[in-house]
Amino acid sequence: MTAEPMTARPGPAPGAPAHPILTGAEAVVRSLELLGVTDVFGLPGGAILPVYDPLMDSKTLRHVLVRHEQGAGHAAEGYASASGKVGVCIATSGPGATNLVTAIADAYMDSVPLLAITGQVYSTLMGTDAFQEADIVGITMPITKHSFLVKRAEDVPGAIAAAYEIAGTGRPGPVLVDITKDAQQAEAPFIWPPKIDLPGYRPVTKAHGKQIQAAAQLLAEAKKPVLYVGGGVIRSGASAELLALAEHTGVPVVTTLMACGAFPDSLPQLLGMLGMHGTVLSVLALQEADLLISLGARFDDRVTGKASLFAPHAKVVHVDIDPAEIGKIRAADVPIVGDLRDVLVDLGVGYSSAIDGGTPDTTEWWSYLDGLRDEFPLGYAPTTDGLLSPQMVIQRIGELTGPEAVYAAGVGQHQMWAAQFIKYERPNAWLNSGGAGTMGYAVPAAMGAKVAQPERVVWAIDGDGCFQMTNQELATCTLNNIPIKVAVINNSSLGMVRQWQTLFYNSRYSNTNLETGHGTVHIPDFVKLGEAYGCLSIRVEREDEIDAAIELALATNDRPVVIDFVVSADSMVWPMVPQGVSNNYIQYAKEHAPSFDEEV
Repeated sequence: MTAEPMTARPGPAPGAPAHPILTGAEAVVRSLELLGVTDVFGLPGGAILPVYDPLMDSKTLRHVLVRHEQGAGHAAEGYASASGKVGVCIATSGPGATNLVTAIADAYMDSVPLLAITGQVYSTLMGTDAFQEADIVGITMPITKHSFLVKRAEDVPGAIAAAYEIAGTGRPGPVLVDITKDAQQAEAPFIWPPKIDLPGYRPVTKAHGKQIQAAAQLLAEAKKPVLYVGGGVIRSGASAELLALAEHTGVPVVTTLMACGAFPDSLPQLLGMLGMHGTVLSVLALQEADLLISLGARFDDRVTGKASLFAPHAKVVHVDIDPAEIGKIRAADVPIVGDLRDVLVDLGVGYSSAIDGGTPDTTEWWSYLDGLRDEFPLGYAPTTDGLLSPQMVIQRIGELTGPEAVYAAGVGQHQMWAAQFIKYERPNAWLNSGGAGTMGYAVPAAMGAKVAQPERVVWAIDGDGCFQMTNQELATCTLNNIPIKVAVINNSSLGMVRQWQTLFYNSRYSNTNLETGHGTVHIPDFVKLGEAYGCLSIRVEREDEIDAAIELALATNDRPVVIDFVVSADSMVWPMVPQGVSNNYIQYAKEHAPSFDEEV
Protein backbone atom coordinates (compact mmCIF):
# COMPACT_ATOMS: atom_id res chain seq x y z
CA MET A 1 0.00 0.00 0.00
CA THR A 2 1.21 3.45 -0.83
CA ALA A 3 0.16 6.64 0.93
CA GLU A 4 -1.70 9.20 -1.15
CA PRO A 5 0.64 11.81 -2.63
CA MET A 6 1.27 14.73 -0.36
CA THR A 7 0.90 17.71 -2.67
CA ALA A 8 0.56 21.25 -1.39
CA ARG A 9 -2.03 23.66 -2.69
CA PRO A 10 -1.07 26.63 -4.89
CA GLY A 11 1.47 28.98 -3.33
CA PRO A 12 0.69 32.24 -1.58
CA ALA A 13 -0.50 35.30 -3.46
CA PRO A 14 2.04 38.03 -4.29
CA GLY A 15 2.86 40.07 -1.23
CA ALA A 16 1.70 37.33 1.15
CA PRO A 17 4.19 35.86 3.59
CA ALA A 18 6.13 32.86 2.24
CA HIS A 19 4.77 30.72 5.01
CA PRO A 20 1.50 31.55 6.77
CA ILE A 21 1.59 31.79 10.55
CA LEU A 22 -0.80 29.24 12.02
CA THR A 23 -1.47 27.89 15.47
CA GLY A 24 -0.56 24.27 16.03
CA ALA A 25 -4.27 23.46 16.04
CA GLU A 26 -4.80 25.19 12.70
CA ALA A 27 -1.76 23.31 11.39
CA VAL A 28 -3.42 19.98 12.31
CA VAL A 29 -6.50 20.82 10.25
CA ARG A 30 -4.50 22.28 7.37
CA SER A 31 -2.19 19.25 7.26
CA LEU A 32 -5.11 16.83 7.09
CA GLU A 33 -6.65 18.86 4.28
CA LEU A 34 -3.43 18.86 2.27
CA LEU A 35 -3.02 15.12 2.76
CA GLY A 36 -6.36 14.63 1.06
CA VAL A 37 -8.25 13.51 4.15
CA THR A 38 -11.98 14.12 3.73
CA ASP A 39 -13.54 12.38 6.75
CA VAL A 40 -12.54 12.17 10.40
CA PHE A 41 -14.28 10.61 13.41
CA GLY A 42 -13.96 12.07 16.85
CA LEU A 43 -15.23 13.54 20.11
CA PRO A 44 -13.97 16.83 21.58
CA GLY A 45 -12.61 17.46 25.04
CA GLY A 46 -10.54 20.04 26.85
CA ALA A 47 -7.07 19.03 25.67
CA ILE A 48 -8.06 18.78 22.00
CA LEU A 49 -10.44 21.76 22.04
CA PRO A 50 -8.03 24.08 20.20
CA VAL A 51 -8.17 21.71 17.17
CA TYR A 52 -11.94 21.60 17.15
CA ASP A 53 -12.24 25.36 16.69
CA PRO A 54 -10.56 25.57 13.23
CA LEU A 55 -12.04 22.18 12.35
CA MET A 56 -15.43 23.87 12.40
CA ASP A 57 -14.35 26.19 9.58
CA SER A 58 -12.90 23.52 7.28
CA LYS A 59 -14.61 23.32 3.91
CA THR A 60 -13.17 19.92 2.96
CA LEU A 61 -13.01 17.94 6.22
CA ARG A 62 -16.20 16.22 7.36
CA HIS A 63 -16.11 15.53 11.07
CA VAL A 64 -18.42 12.79 12.31
CA LEU A 65 -19.23 13.31 15.98
CA VAL A 66 -19.32 9.89 17.66
CA ARG A 67 -20.84 9.01 21.03
CA HIS A 68 -17.79 7.15 22.35
CA GLU A 69 -14.15 7.34 21.38
CA GLN A 70 -14.00 3.58 20.83
CA GLY A 71 -16.64 4.18 18.17
CA ALA A 72 -14.39 6.80 16.55
CA GLY A 73 -11.51 4.34 16.37
CA HIS A 74 -13.55 1.47 14.94
CA ALA A 75 -15.28 3.84 12.50
CA ALA A 76 -11.88 4.97 11.24
CA GLU A 77 -10.94 1.29 10.91
CA GLY A 78 -14.08 0.51 8.93
CA TYR A 79 -13.44 3.54 6.72
CA ALA A 80 -9.89 2.38 6.05
CA SER A 81 -10.78 -1.28 5.52
CA ALA A 82 -13.57 -0.51 3.07
CA SER A 83 -11.69 2.15 1.08
CA GLY A 84 -8.00 1.25 1.39
CA LYS A 85 -7.29 4.81 2.60
CA VAL A 86 -5.90 5.88 5.97
CA GLY A 87 -8.68 6.25 8.54
CA VAL A 88 -8.45 9.20 10.95
CA CYS A 89 -9.83 9.54 14.48
CA ILE A 90 -9.49 12.31 17.07
CA ALA A 91 -9.84 12.26 20.85
CA THR A 92 -8.92 14.31 23.86
CA SER A 93 -6.42 13.45 26.57
CA GLY A 94 -6.81 11.01 29.44
CA PRO A 95 -9.97 8.90 29.18
CA GLY A 96 -10.65 10.14 25.66
CA ALA A 97 -7.30 8.81 24.49
CA THR A 98 -7.52 5.59 26.51
CA ASN A 99 -10.95 4.90 25.02
CA LEU A 100 -9.16 4.67 21.66
CA VAL A 101 -6.83 1.96 22.91
CA THR A 102 -9.09 -0.97 21.98
CA ALA A 103 -9.48 0.27 18.41
CA ILE A 104 -5.75 0.99 18.12
CA ALA A 105 -4.96 -2.55 19.32
CA ASP A 106 -7.48 -3.92 16.85
CA ALA A 107 -5.94 -1.96 13.97
CA TYR A 108 -2.48 -3.15 14.96
CA MET A 109 -3.50 -6.81 14.96
CA ASP A 110 -5.29 -6.57 11.59
CA SER A 111 -2.86 -4.19 9.85
CA VAL A 112 -5.36 -1.38 9.35
CA PRO A 113 -3.95 2.03 8.32
CA LEU A 114 -5.09 4.31 11.14
CA LEU A 115 -4.05 7.81 12.20
CA ALA A 116 -5.07 8.60 15.78
CA ILE A 117 -4.71 12.23 16.86
CA THR A 118 -5.01 12.94 20.58
CA GLY A 119 -4.78 16.02 22.70
CA GLN A 120 -2.42 16.06 25.67
CA VAL A 121 -2.21 18.31 28.74
CA TYR A 122 0.16 21.28 28.74
CA SER A 123 3.76 20.18 28.38
CA THR A 124 4.56 21.92 31.67
CA LEU A 125 2.03 19.67 33.42
CA MET A 126 3.08 16.36 31.92
CA GLY A 127 4.18 13.87 34.54
CA THR A 128 2.33 15.63 37.37
CA ASP A 129 -0.86 13.55 37.22
CA ALA A 130 -2.69 16.57 35.90
CA PHE A 131 -6.42 16.48 35.27
CA GLN A 132 -7.19 14.09 32.39
CA GLU A 133 -3.55 13.22 31.90
CA ALA A 134 -2.53 9.81 30.62
CA ASP A 135 0.70 8.78 28.96
CA ILE A 136 -1.02 7.60 25.81
CA VAL A 137 2.26 7.30 23.89
CA GLY A 138 3.56 4.94 26.56
CA ILE A 139 0.27 3.08 26.89
CA THR A 140 0.00 2.38 23.17
CA MET A 141 3.68 1.75 22.45
CA PRO A 142 3.22 -2.04 22.05
CA ILE A 143 0.18 -1.64 19.77
CA THR A 144 1.23 1.14 17.39
CA LYS A 145 3.45 1.08 14.38
CA HIS A 146 4.95 4.36 15.60
CA SER A 147 4.06 7.29 17.84
CA PHE A 148 4.79 11.02 17.92
CA LEU A 149 4.66 13.30 20.96
CA VAL A 150 4.46 16.89 19.73
CA LYS A 151 5.34 19.71 22.12
CA ARG A 152 6.02 22.51 19.60
CA ALA A 153 3.65 24.06 17.08
CA GLU A 154 6.30 24.06 14.34
CA ASP A 155 6.55 20.25 14.58
CA VAL A 156 2.88 19.62 13.88
CA PRO A 157 2.88 19.45 10.04
CA GLY A 158 5.87 17.11 9.95
CA ALA A 159 4.40 14.80 12.58
CA ILE A 160 0.99 14.57 10.89
CA ALA A 161 2.52 14.01 7.44
CA ALA A 162 5.00 11.41 8.72
CA ALA A 163 2.30 9.59 10.68
CA TYR A 164 0.07 9.45 7.62
CA GLU A 165 2.94 8.11 5.54
CA ILE A 166 3.89 5.44 8.08
CA ALA A 167 0.29 4.32 8.64
CA GLY A 168 -0.39 3.69 4.96
CA THR A 169 2.89 2.28 3.68
CA GLY A 170 4.73 -1.00 4.18
CA ARG A 171 2.67 -3.16 6.47
CA PRO A 172 -0.19 -0.77 7.31
CA GLY A 173 -0.99 -0.07 10.91
CA PRO A 174 -1.99 2.52 13.53
CA VAL A 175 0.13 5.58 14.22
CA LEU A 176 -0.53 7.94 17.12
CA VAL A 177 0.14 11.68 17.18
CA ASP A 178 -0.21 13.11 20.69
CA ILE A 179 -0.12 16.94 20.77
CA THR A 180 0.16 19.01 23.94
CA LYS A 181 -2.34 21.79 24.45
CA ASP A 182 0.33 24.48 24.44
CA ALA A 183 1.65 23.18 21.11
CA GLN A 184 -1.88 23.47 19.73
CA GLN A 185 -2.22 27.06 20.98
CA ALA A 186 1.23 28.38 20.00
CA GLU A 187 1.91 29.92 16.59
CA ALA A 188 4.53 28.94 14.03
CA PRO A 189 5.18 29.24 10.28
CA PHE A 190 3.26 26.55 8.41
CA ILE A 191 5.75 24.91 6.05
CA TRP A 192 4.33 22.50 3.47
CA PRO A 193 5.26 20.01 2.32
CA PRO A 194 7.34 19.31 5.40
CA LYS A 195 10.59 17.43 5.25
CA ILE A 196 9.89 13.89 6.41
CA ASP A 197 12.95 12.22 7.86
CA LEU A 198 12.28 8.66 8.99
CA PRO A 199 15.64 7.00 9.57
CA GLY A 200 15.35 3.24 9.49
CA TYR A 201 11.89 3.22 7.93
CA ARG A 202 12.47 1.72 4.50
CA PRO A 203 9.72 -0.76 3.63
CA VAL A 204 10.97 -3.34 1.14
CA THR A 205 8.57 -3.65 -1.78
CA LYS A 206 10.67 -5.42 -4.41
CA ALA A 207 11.64 -8.95 -3.45
CA HIS A 208 15.03 -10.52 -4.13
CA GLY A 209 15.11 -12.26 -7.52
CA LYS A 210 16.88 -15.38 -6.26
CA GLN A 211 14.17 -15.95 -3.64
CA ILE A 212 11.49 -15.61 -6.29
CA GLN A 213 13.28 -18.15 -8.47
CA ALA A 214 13.62 -20.59 -5.57
CA ALA A 215 9.90 -20.27 -4.77
CA ALA A 216 8.95 -20.73 -8.42
CA GLN A 217 11.07 -23.87 -8.64
CA LEU A 218 9.41 -25.38 -5.56
CA LEU A 219 6.00 -24.56 -7.02
CA ALA A 220 6.87 -26.19 -10.32
CA GLU A 221 8.05 -29.37 -8.56
CA ALA A 222 5.26 -29.68 -5.97
CA LYS A 223 2.68 -32.47 -6.21
CA LYS A 224 0.33 -31.09 -3.53
CA PRO A 225 0.75 -27.30 -3.48
CA VAL A 226 -1.60 -24.83 -1.75
CA LEU A 227 -1.76 -21.05 -1.88
CA TYR A 228 -2.30 -20.01 1.75
CA VAL A 229 -3.79 -16.52 1.46
CA GLY A 230 -3.90 -14.04 4.34
CA GLY A 231 -5.24 -10.54 4.89
CA GLY A 232 -2.05 -9.04 3.47
CA VAL A 233 -3.37 -9.77 -0.03
CA ILE A 234 -6.30 -7.44 0.66
CA ARG A 235 -4.24 -4.76 2.40
CA SER A 236 -1.79 -4.67 -0.52
CA GLY A 237 -4.56 -4.53 -3.12
CA ALA A 238 -3.18 -7.68 -4.74
CA SER A 239 -6.40 -9.65 -5.35
CA ALA A 240 -6.19 -9.33 -9.14
CA GLU A 241 -2.58 -10.51 -9.12
CA LEU A 242 -3.54 -13.45 -6.87
CA LEU A 243 -6.30 -14.47 -9.25
CA ALA A 244 -3.90 -14.31 -12.20
CA LEU A 245 -1.30 -16.48 -10.44
CA ALA A 246 -3.90 -19.01 -9.27
CA GLU A 247 -5.37 -19.35 -12.75
CA HIS A 248 -1.91 -19.60 -14.28
CA THR A 249 -0.74 -22.35 -11.91
CA GLY A 250 -4.01 -24.16 -11.18
CA VAL A 251 -3.00 -24.39 -7.52
CA PRO A 252 -5.80 -24.65 -4.91
CA VAL A 253 -6.41 -21.60 -2.73
CA VAL A 254 -7.33 -21.35 0.95
CA THR A 255 -8.00 -18.10 2.79
CA THR A 256 -7.75 -17.00 6.38
CA LEU A 257 -10.63 -15.26 8.11
CA MET A 258 -9.04 -11.91 7.25
CA ALA A 259 -8.74 -12.85 3.58
CA CYS A 260 -12.39 -13.64 2.80
CA GLY A 261 -13.04 -11.98 -0.56
CA ALA A 262 -9.38 -11.89 -1.59
CA PHE A 263 -10.24 -14.73 -3.99
CA PRO A 264 -13.81 -15.10 -5.33
CA ASP A 265 -15.92 -17.63 -3.41
CA SER A 266 -17.63 -18.67 -6.64
CA LEU A 267 -14.47 -20.18 -8.18
CA PRO A 268 -13.97 -23.93 -7.59
CA GLN A 269 -10.24 -23.35 -7.12
CA LEU A 270 -11.06 -21.91 -3.68
CA LEU A 271 -11.18 -24.59 -1.00
CA GLY A 272 -12.67 -22.21 1.57
CA MET A 273 -11.61 -20.63 4.81
CA LEU A 274 -9.09 -22.44 6.98
CA GLY A 275 -8.55 -22.39 10.71
CA MET A 276 -10.42 -23.34 13.86
CA HIS A 277 -13.77 -22.95 12.05
CA GLY A 278 -12.54 -23.48 8.53
CA THR A 279 -13.92 -25.99 6.06
CA VAL A 280 -12.90 -29.61 6.43
CA LEU A 281 -11.59 -29.38 2.88
CA SER A 282 -9.24 -26.46 3.49
CA VAL A 283 -7.99 -27.67 6.87
CA LEU A 284 -7.16 -31.18 5.66
CA ALA A 285 -5.69 -29.85 2.42
CA LEU A 286 -3.02 -28.06 4.39
CA GLN A 287 -2.37 -31.13 6.51
CA GLU A 288 -1.66 -33.13 3.34
CA ALA A 289 0.12 -30.43 1.32
CA ASP A 290 3.76 -30.74 0.30
CA LEU A 291 4.12 -27.00 -0.36
CA LEU A 292 2.57 -23.93 1.24
CA ILE A 293 2.89 -20.61 -0.52
CA SER A 294 1.97 -18.27 2.33
CA LEU A 295 0.87 -14.87 1.01
CA GLY A 296 0.44 -12.12 3.59
CA ALA A 297 -0.50 -14.60 6.32
CA ARG A 298 1.13 -14.93 9.71
CA PHE A 299 0.47 -18.53 10.82
CA ASP A 300 -1.93 -17.40 13.52
CA ASP A 301 -2.76 -19.87 16.30
CA ARG A 302 -6.37 -20.03 15.13
CA VAL A 303 -5.07 -21.23 11.75
CA THR A 304 -2.36 -23.64 12.78
CA GLY A 305 -3.89 -25.34 15.80
CA LYS A 306 -0.83 -26.91 17.42
CA ALA A 307 1.85 -25.20 15.35
CA SER A 308 4.34 -28.09 15.52
CA LEU A 309 1.76 -30.38 13.87
CA PHE A 310 0.56 -27.91 11.24
CA ALA A 311 1.09 -28.93 7.59
CA PRO A 312 3.69 -31.48 8.68
CA HIS A 313 4.72 -32.54 5.16
CA ALA A 314 4.96 -29.11 3.59
CA LYS A 315 7.84 -26.95 2.58
CA VAL A 316 7.02 -23.28 3.19
CA VAL A 317 7.42 -20.22 1.02
CA HIS A 318 6.53 -17.28 3.22
CA VAL A 319 5.84 -13.92 1.53
CA ASP A 320 5.24 -10.84 3.68
CA ILE A 321 6.11 -7.17 3.61
CA ASP A 322 6.93 -7.35 7.32
CA PRO A 323 10.18 -9.30 7.83
CA ALA A 324 9.31 -9.78 11.51
CA GLU A 325 6.48 -12.16 10.58
CA ILE A 326 8.61 -14.50 8.49
CA GLY A 327 9.79 -17.47 10.50
CA LYS A 328 8.13 -16.18 13.68
CA ILE A 329 5.97 -19.29 14.10
CA ARG A 330 6.91 -21.60 11.22
CA ALA A 331 10.36 -21.70 9.69
CA ALA A 332 10.34 -20.71 6.03
CA ASP A 333 12.24 -22.72 3.46
CA VAL A 334 12.09 -19.71 1.16
CA PRO A 335 11.55 -16.35 2.90
CA ILE A 336 10.43 -13.50 0.65
CA VAL A 337 10.12 -9.92 1.87
CA GLY A 338 8.22 -7.66 -0.48
CA ASP A 339 4.94 -6.15 -1.61
CA LEU A 340 2.54 -8.87 -2.67
CA ARG A 341 1.43 -7.08 -5.82
CA ASP A 342 4.97 -7.18 -7.15
CA VAL A 343 5.85 -10.58 -5.72
CA LEU A 344 2.83 -12.32 -7.24
CA VAL A 345 3.60 -10.95 -10.69
CA ASP A 346 7.27 -11.94 -10.42
CA LEU A 347 6.34 -15.37 -9.07
CA GLY A 348 4.06 -15.96 -12.07
CA VAL A 349 6.90 -15.10 -14.45
CA GLY A 350 9.32 -17.30 -12.50
CA TYR A 351 6.88 -20.20 -12.55
CA SER A 352 6.51 -19.99 -16.34
CA SER A 353 10.27 -20.14 -16.64
CA ALA A 354 10.54 -23.05 -14.18
CA ILE A 355 8.03 -25.30 -15.97
CA ASP A 356 9.58 -24.40 -19.35
CA GLY A 357 6.43 -25.02 -21.35
CA GLY A 358 5.39 -28.11 -19.39
CA THR A 359 2.44 -28.49 -17.02
CA PRO A 360 2.84 -30.04 -13.57
CA ASP A 361 0.48 -32.96 -13.03
CA THR A 362 -1.75 -32.28 -10.02
CA THR A 363 -4.60 -34.57 -11.13
CA GLU A 364 -4.22 -36.89 -8.15
CA TRP A 365 -4.11 -33.92 -5.76
CA TRP A 366 -7.28 -32.40 -7.15
CA SER A 367 -9.00 -35.78 -7.13
CA TYR A 368 -8.31 -36.06 -3.39
CA LEU A 369 -9.51 -32.51 -2.75
CA ASP A 370 -12.68 -32.89 -4.80
CA GLY A 371 -13.44 -36.06 -2.85
CA LEU A 372 -13.19 -34.14 0.42
CA ARG A 373 -15.34 -31.35 -1.02
CA ASP A 374 -18.10 -33.83 -1.90
CA GLU A 375 -17.86 -35.73 1.38
CA PHE A 376 -17.74 -32.73 3.74
CA PRO A 377 -19.75 -29.85 2.31
CA LEU A 378 -20.28 -26.81 4.50
CA GLY A 379 -23.73 -26.88 6.03
CA TYR A 380 -25.74 -26.75 9.23
CA ALA A 381 -28.32 -28.79 11.07
CA PRO A 382 -31.89 -27.49 11.63
CA THR A 383 -32.64 -26.24 15.12
CA THR A 384 -34.48 -28.51 17.56
CA ASP A 385 -36.14 -25.83 19.69
CA GLY A 386 -38.28 -24.19 17.02
CA LEU A 387 -36.23 -21.01 16.97
CA LEU A 388 -34.53 -19.53 13.93
CA SER A 389 -31.34 -20.98 12.56
CA PRO A 390 -28.70 -18.20 12.71
CA GLN A 391 -26.89 -19.73 9.72
CA MET A 392 -30.03 -19.47 7.61
CA VAL A 393 -30.59 -15.84 8.63
CA ILE A 394 -27.05 -14.81 7.71
CA GLN A 395 -27.09 -16.81 4.48
CA ARG A 396 -30.30 -15.08 3.37
CA ILE A 397 -28.84 -11.65 4.17
CA GLY A 398 -25.96 -12.45 1.82
CA GLU A 399 -28.17 -13.93 -0.90
CA LEU A 400 -30.69 -11.08 -0.92
CA THR A 401 -28.09 -8.32 -0.65
CA GLY A 402 -25.39 -9.61 -3.00
CA PRO A 403 -21.61 -9.34 -3.27
CA GLU A 404 -21.36 -5.60 -3.88
CA ALA A 405 -22.34 -4.86 -0.28
CA VAL A 406 -20.01 -4.47 2.68
CA TYR A 407 -20.48 -6.82 5.65
CA ALA A 408 -18.98 -5.96 9.05
CA ALA A 409 -19.04 -8.41 11.94
CA GLY A 410 -17.93 -8.30 15.55
CA VAL A 411 -16.50 -11.40 17.17
CA GLY A 412 -17.98 -14.76 18.04
CA GLN A 413 -20.41 -17.18 16.48
CA HIS A 414 -22.07 -14.60 14.24
CA GLN A 415 -18.63 -13.62 12.92
CA MET A 416 -17.82 -17.20 11.92
CA TRP A 417 -21.24 -17.79 10.36
CA ALA A 418 -20.94 -14.55 8.40
CA ALA A 419 -17.54 -15.68 7.10
CA GLN A 420 -18.92 -19.13 6.23
CA PHE A 421 -22.36 -18.45 4.74
CA ILE A 422 -22.02 -15.14 2.92
CA LYS A 423 -20.34 -15.42 -0.47
CA TYR A 424 -17.59 -12.86 -0.99
CA GLU A 425 -16.58 -12.06 -4.55
CA ARG A 426 -14.39 -9.01 -4.00
CA PRO A 427 -11.82 -7.68 -1.52
CA ASN A 428 -12.83 -5.15 1.15
CA ALA A 429 -16.37 -6.54 1.28
CA TRP A 430 -15.72 -8.36 4.57
CA LEU A 431 -14.71 -6.37 7.64
CA ASN A 432 -14.17 -7.99 11.00
CA SER A 433 -12.02 -7.99 14.09
CA GLY A 434 -9.88 -11.01 13.27
CA GLY A 435 -6.76 -10.66 15.39
CA ALA A 436 -7.97 -8.90 18.51
CA GLY A 437 -11.49 -10.33 18.50
CA THR A 438 -13.11 -7.07 19.60
CA MET A 439 -16.69 -7.02 20.82
CA GLY A 440 -18.28 -3.77 19.68
CA TYR A 441 -16.42 -3.55 16.37
CA ALA A 442 -19.30 -4.13 13.96
CA VAL A 443 -21.64 -1.13 14.31
CA PRO A 444 -19.01 1.66 14.24
CA ALA A 445 -16.97 -0.17 11.58
CA ALA A 446 -20.07 -0.41 9.41
CA MET A 447 -20.66 3.29 10.03
CA GLY A 448 -17.15 4.13 8.86
CA ALA A 449 -17.49 1.88 5.81
CA LYS A 450 -20.74 3.62 4.86
CA VAL A 451 -19.07 7.03 5.13
CA ALA A 452 -16.25 5.77 2.88
CA GLN A 453 -18.57 4.14 0.36
CA PRO A 454 -22.03 5.70 0.66
CA GLU A 455 -23.20 4.07 -2.57
CA ARG A 456 -22.86 0.54 -1.16
CA VAL A 457 -25.24 -1.32 1.12
CA VAL A 458 -23.48 -1.84 4.45
CA TRP A 459 -24.56 -4.51 6.95
CA ALA A 460 -23.38 -4.85 10.50
CA ILE A 461 -23.89 -8.49 11.44
CA ASP A 462 -23.69 -8.40 15.19
CA GLY A 463 -24.37 -10.56 18.21
CA ASP A 464 -26.61 -9.49 21.06
CA GLY A 465 -23.54 -9.30 23.29
CA CYS A 466 -21.35 -7.34 20.88
CA PHE A 467 -24.22 -5.03 19.96
CA GLN A 468 -24.49 -3.81 23.55
CA MET A 469 -20.89 -2.57 23.50
CA THR A 470 -21.25 0.19 20.90
CA ASN A 471 -24.89 0.48 19.84
CA GLN A 472 -24.86 4.15 20.89
CA GLU A 473 -23.26 4.86 17.52
CA LEU A 474 -26.71 4.34 16.01
CA ALA A 475 -27.36 7.89 17.21
CA THR A 476 -24.35 9.02 15.18
CA CYS A 477 -25.67 7.13 12.14
CA THR A 478 -29.17 8.61 12.40
CA LEU A 479 -28.07 12.21 12.95
CA ASN A 480 -25.43 12.10 10.21
CA ASN A 481 -27.52 10.31 7.58
CA ILE A 482 -25.46 7.13 7.61
CA PRO A 483 -28.11 4.47 6.90
CA ILE A 484 -26.40 1.22 7.86
CA LYS A 485 -28.33 -1.97 8.41
CA VAL A 486 -27.81 -3.97 11.59
CA ALA A 487 -28.71 -7.64 11.92
CA VAL A 488 -28.61 -8.63 15.59
CA ILE A 489 -28.18 -12.41 15.76
CA ASN A 490 -29.88 -12.66 19.12
CA ASN A 491 -29.36 -15.95 20.93
CA SER A 492 -29.67 -14.20 24.29
CA SER A 493 -26.16 -15.19 25.24
CA LEU A 494 -22.47 -14.75 24.73
CA GLY A 495 -22.72 -17.38 22.03
CA MET A 496 -19.15 -18.48 21.41
CA VAL A 497 -18.36 -18.57 25.12
CA ARG A 498 -21.53 -20.61 25.62
CA GLN A 499 -20.43 -22.99 22.86
CA TRP A 500 -17.15 -23.62 24.67
CA GLN A 501 -19.04 -24.10 27.93
CA THR A 502 -21.19 -26.70 26.17
CA LEU A 503 -18.24 -28.57 24.71
CA PHE A 504 -15.58 -28.23 27.39
CA TYR A 505 -17.30 -27.25 30.67
CA ASN A 506 -20.13 -29.80 30.93
CA SER A 507 -22.77 -27.27 29.86
CA ARG A 508 -22.20 -25.13 32.95
CA TYR A 509 -23.32 -21.75 31.59
CA SER A 510 -21.51 -19.44 33.95
CA ASN A 511 -22.43 -15.81 33.27
CA THR A 512 -23.24 -16.15 29.58
CA ASN A 513 -27.04 -15.64 29.61
CA LEU A 514 -27.73 -12.01 28.63
CA GLU A 515 -31.56 -12.12 28.97
CA THR A 516 -32.16 -10.40 25.65
CA GLY A 517 -33.90 -13.07 23.58
CA HIS A 518 -36.50 -15.80 23.53
CA GLY A 519 -38.28 -16.46 26.80
CA THR A 520 -36.35 -13.79 28.68
CA VAL A 521 -37.07 -10.36 30.09
CA HIS A 522 -35.75 -8.67 26.91
CA ILE A 523 -33.48 -6.21 28.66
CA PRO A 524 -32.81 -4.31 26.58
CA ASP A 525 -35.59 -4.71 24.05
CA PHE A 526 -33.59 -4.21 20.83
CA VAL A 527 -36.63 -3.03 18.87
CA LYS A 528 -37.38 -0.31 21.39
CA LEU A 529 -33.68 0.53 21.60
CA GLY A 530 -33.43 0.93 17.84
CA GLU A 531 -36.55 3.08 17.77
CA ALA A 532 -35.14 5.27 20.52
CA TYR A 533 -32.16 5.94 18.23
CA GLY A 534 -34.39 6.82 15.28
CA CYS A 535 -33.94 3.51 13.44
CA LEU A 536 -36.46 1.38 11.63
CA SER A 537 -36.63 -1.57 14.02
CA ILE A 538 -38.01 -5.05 13.39
CA ARG A 539 -38.17 -8.29 15.34
CA VAL A 540 -38.08 -11.57 13.43
CA GLU A 541 -39.02 -14.82 15.17
CA ARG A 542 -40.32 -17.05 12.33
CA GLU A 543 -38.69 -18.38 9.17
CA ASP A 544 -41.41 -16.95 6.95
CA GLU A 545 -40.55 -13.45 8.25
CA ILE A 546 -36.84 -13.52 7.39
CA ASP A 547 -36.91 -12.51 3.73
CA ALA A 548 -39.54 -9.80 4.16
CA ALA A 549 -37.54 -8.16 6.95
CA ILE A 550 -34.29 -8.21 4.94
CA GLU A 551 -36.06 -6.82 1.86
CA LEU A 552 -37.63 -4.02 3.92
CA ALA A 553 -34.19 -3.19 5.32
CA LEU A 554 -32.72 -3.08 1.81
CA ALA A 555 -35.52 -0.78 0.66
CA THR A 556 -35.02 1.63 3.60
CA ASN A 557 -32.30 4.18 3.00
CA ASP A 558 -33.52 7.24 4.89
CA ARG A 559 -32.41 5.94 8.31
CA PRO A 560 -30.55 3.04 9.89
CA VAL A 561 -32.30 -0.30 10.28
CA VAL A 562 -32.09 -2.70 13.23
CA ILE A 563 -33.43 -6.24 12.88
CA ASP A 564 -33.63 -8.38 16.01
CA PHE A 565 -33.36 -11.96 14.74
CA VAL A 566 -34.34 -14.23 17.64
CA VAL A 567 -32.28 -17.39 17.07
CA SER A 568 -31.52 -20.62 18.87
CA ALA A 569 -28.93 -20.51 21.63
CA ASP A 570 -28.06 -24.15 20.93
CA SER A 571 -26.73 -23.52 17.42
CA MET A 572 -22.99 -24.05 17.20
CA VAL A 573 -20.25 -23.16 14.76
CA TRP A 574 -19.01 -26.18 12.84
CA PRO A 575 -16.53 -27.39 11.66
CA MET A 576 -14.26 -26.87 14.66
CA VAL A 577 -10.71 -27.70 15.67
CA PRO A 578 -10.38 -27.65 19.48
CA GLN A 579 -7.73 -25.24 20.70
CA GLY A 580 -4.18 -26.52 21.05
CA VAL A 581 -4.45 -29.77 19.08
CA SER A 582 -3.50 -30.83 15.57
CA ASN A 583 -5.78 -29.69 12.77
CA ASN A 584 -6.20 -33.40 11.99
CA TYR A 585 -8.67 -33.46 14.87
CA ILE A 586 -11.18 -31.27 13.06
CA GLN A 587 -14.83 -32.10 13.80
CA TYR A 588 -17.59 -31.34 11.28
CA ALA A 589 -20.28 -31.74 13.94
CA LYS A 590 -20.32 -32.55 17.65
CA GLU A 591 -18.40 -35.80 18.16
CA HIS A 592 -18.19 -36.35 14.40
CA ALA A 593 -14.78 -36.22 12.75
CA PRO A 594 -13.41 -37.47 9.43
CA SER A 595 -11.97 -40.96 9.62
CA PHE A 596 -8.33 -41.59 8.77
CA ASP A 597 -6.56 -44.67 7.52
CA GLU A 598 -3.95 -44.24 10.21
CA GLU A 599 -3.91 -42.77 13.68
CA VAL A 600 -3.19 -39.02 13.76
